[in-house]
Amino acid sequence: MQIIGIDPETADVPLRAVRVLLAGGVVAFPTDTYYALGAVVWNSEAVARIVAAKRRPARDPLSALVADRDQWRAVAASLPDGALRLADRFWPGALTIVCRAAPHLPPALTGGGGTIGARQPRSAAAMALCRAVGAPLTGTSANTHGRPAPITAVEVALDLGSAVDLILDGGRCPVAQPSTVVDLTETPFRIVRAGVVSADAIREALDAVAAG
Repeated sequence: MQIIGIDPETADVPLRAVRVLLAGGVVAFPTDTYYALGAVVWNSEAVARIVAAKRRPARDPLSALVADRDQWRAVAASLPDGALRLADRFWPGALTIVCRAAPHLPPALTGGGGTIGARQPRSAAAMALCRAVGAPLTGTSANTHGRPAPITAVEVALDLGSAVDLILDGGRCPVAQPSTVVDLTETPFRIVRAGVVSADAIREALDAVAAG
């Protein structure tokens, strides 16, 4: 395991991190909420490594981080108007939007289900990493399942250690709270996990869509 210091607000990411990810490796990096455990989402072996490292139940899906709408469309089977409205309102930021998953995603990513949660993080370095790799990255928190989500690189190293190929140390995560996870595959929408964005704010944004 190697640790490289970065500026979390820079658009420049270490070439070493890009190479590790493209080679099927696992990189921990800071986002606005917590440190994420990243792998290229279509690399089934790398995604399986993350599930094993976290000791996460196989049925639990992993979320994806995207740099833009094109990367979002690459993991979602479709983007309903409500999803686009929420993204326009809350991205980049701490809202994970669950839509129908594209059929080519690894089962380890979706937990064998048909949905995928994605978000555009409010972290210049995290988005720059997705852009540099040219693909969405897994965005699950960089911790063993059941342990507190890490807000520093030291916490990642102490928890996961050699299970991670590289850690990008961008200091303490500024928000240090979970993203809200909203499932739009159900009617009405369902809050899967409470977080930074309130249910009332989500409802208000979706009501605007319904009103035309």
